[in-house]
Amino acid sequence: MKMFGKIACLLILCVVLIAPHAEAVTCGQIQVGVVNCLPYLQNRGPLGRCCGVIKDLLKLCKTPHERRKSCRCVKTAANTIKGIDFGKTAGLSGVCGVKIPSEISPSVDCSKVK
Repeated sequence: MKMFGKIACLLILCVVLIAPHAEAVTCGQIQVGVVNCLPYLQNRGPLGRCCGVIKDLLKLCKTPHERRKSCRCVKTAANTIKGIDFGKTAGLSGVCGVKIPSEISPSVDCSKVK
């Protein structure tokens, strides 16, 4: 169960930049979505449904406040989940063909997300 929570946190990291209203999308929902990206980001499997999840989450995140909140959620996941290849997280925008508003890393400054 702990691994699922950590995976969910990583998904949150990917979705942080996408979440809509703080009341509409929760950090937990973002984390659940991030689970789809973990095999790829941990070099254990293919990209799978990761891009679809990221695109869906990005559609939900409309305001800077929502994107910053999502960023904090994803940052927490990045600091918690072991084995993430941050080179792959940096390349997700290109691989998925979307613009992710901030980097996905344990050191991202979420206060600067627009």
